[in-house]
Formats: sequence, structure tokens, C-alpha cells
Amino acid sequence: MSAEAPPAEETLSSPRPVRGSLPRRLVGRPELGAVVGAVAVFVFFSVVADAFLQWSSFSTVLYASSTIGIMAVPVALLMIGGEFDLSTGVLVTSSALISSMFSYQMTANVWVGVGVSLLATLAIGFFNGYLLVRTNLPSFIITLGTFLILQGCNLGFTKLISDTVSTKSISDMEGFPSAHKVFASHLTIGDVEVQITVLWWFALIALATWILLRTRAGNWIFAVGGAKEAARAVGVPVERTKIGLYLGVALAAWISGQHLLFNYDVVQSGEGVGNELLYIIAAVIGGCLLTGGYGSAVGAAVGAFIFGMTNKGIVYAQWGADWFKFFLGAMLLLATLLNWWVRKRAEESK
Repeated sequence: MSAEAPPAEETLSSPRPVRGSLPRRLVGRPELGAVVGAVAVFVFFSVVADAFLQWSSFSTVLYASSTIGIMAVPVALLMIGGEFDLSTGVLVTSSALISSMFSYQMTANVWVGVGVSLLATLAIGFFNGYLLVRTNLPSFIITLGTFLILQGCNLGFTKLISDTVSTKSISDMEGFPSAHKVFASHLTIGDVEVQITVLWWFALIALATWILLRTRAGNWIFAVGGAKEAARAVGVPVERTKIGLYLGVALAAWISGQHLLFNYDVVQSGEGVGNELLYIIAAVIGGCLLTGGYGSAVGAAVGAFIFGMTNKGIVYAQWGADWFKFFLGAMLLLATLLNWWVRKRAEESK
């Protein structure tokens, strides 16, 4: 009688926190480079911009970070699983447009539009994942195609239905106040206003970290990103895992899209182009490898926080907005080099 194959998580290694002394465990963490970078950025803008240290400024930084971080966290999981999604930026806009136009055209409660948008957004995520596993084409090509399709649909359908490039206002429709509370409200803590997107962001960080470090699905994600064929050989459901990762990205895009809609009431159909690079940059700064199999949700969140600090720190320092891309590129290169050094040291210490 043949012996039963061991579980995948006992056969394939994944970059879980290494055991040993505290310095060794810290060096083994993929988000170490991002944390060092975040501290450096915080200290820098604290020195050059007095307003940066005010509580009201910190809440603004958190909000800017959350709008990127909500997407950066599931994108990081997707990259750990060895794949990309170039359609995420326009998918956020598509989600908002579907909610708005369905509610307006059908004269329905806005929650009906929100529900239809959720189903449509998840269907797009499923399409990306299903096409990937059925064709084995590079995810770069598949999602680039989806990006172009969604960009064209966003502009084409909005002009066809609204005769403009933006949606009609739905602020006077039934259900708008309650939807605004869920997706675009803020909490007052002392003298500081915290946008609800920050809570959505923290919830996604906690959920993604729990999945990666405490569940079998987390082992599967690391396995399919590091060694897909080896993972398949020991029974890891590779196709199901990859489709699930794309569904996770779609869910986050829906959350971001609803915030976009209910925070501003109307949506510009051309928005979102280029944001997919910001999500990937945040994940890479946070320690995710472009080759897959390594990274963390916390690291991606720290990468998004660096984005928020840089974006608003330049404003508080009263510099030209053109410097933002310079600082973002510099942080990307420095964090990537530091992450490479950390990973090299971690491998040498094994």
C-alpha cells in the first residue's frame, strides 16, 4: 500500500518568519526594508515640514495611504502568488460607474446598484483568473487586455448613456445616505477626523495577514508563487488559488470604487489609469518579489503608508508636486535594494 502524500504545507517551504534570535527574525521579515524606509521618510518630512507633525496632517496622510493601501494589500497577495493585474486602476472606476449608472438609469435604490456592481466586479476578477489558468498566458498580457477593454467601456458607455464623460448625481436617491456612511463617512476621534477607508484598509491588512500566516490557503499562495509545478505535484489547488487571488483583488476594487462614488457623488469615466502602477509599487516597496513566492500584506501596507507620507509631505513642505514622482521612484529603488539585501542575509542565515 502506497503512503499518502504529505500535505503541501509540510512539503513546500514558504517564507514564514524565521525562528531564532530577535535580530535574525527581523532580518528574515520581507517588510523590514519598507519599515526602514517609512521611518526615514517620516523623519525627513518631520524636519522639513512643520505642519507634517500635526494630528490633522496625520489623518490626511492616513487617508491618502488608505486609498492606495486598500488595493495594494490584495495586489501584494496576488504578486506573492506569482501573478500581476494591470487592470486594477480602471477596475476601481468601472465598479463606481456600474453602481452609479445602474442606480440612475433604473431609478433604483442605490444599494441595488452597489450589489450589481459587486457581482460585475467579481465577474471581471473571475474572468482574469479563469482565462489565466485555462490558457497559461502571462498575466501581464491578459490583464493588459482587460485594462484596455475596461478603459474603452468606461468611456464609451458613459458617453452613450450620459452624453458626457461623467455620471449623473445620485445624491438625492434612496439609500445614498446609508451607503455614504458605509463607504465614505468619517469618524471623529478627539480633534482628528479619520476616514472610514482607513478602517477598511486596516481590516484588509488583518484579514490578508491572517490568511497568509495562519491558514492553509496562505501556504498555497506562497507555494504557487514560488514553485507552481511542485505545488501542483503535492496536491495544491493551483487554479483555484489563482482565481481566488483575482477575486480578492476584484473585491478590493469594488470597495475602492464605492468609496470613489459615494465620496464625490459623480465619477469621471477616465479616472484610474496609472493607479495600477501605484498599487504594484507599494507592494514591491513592501518586500514583494516580482518573481512571486515572497512578501507580506503588512509590507504592502507600509509601502502604501510611504506613498501617503510622500504625497502629503511634499504639499506640507510647499514643494512643487512634480517632485512626488521623483521621491516615489527613489523610494522604489532604495526599498528594492534594501529588500534584496535583507533577503540575501536571510538566505545566508538559514
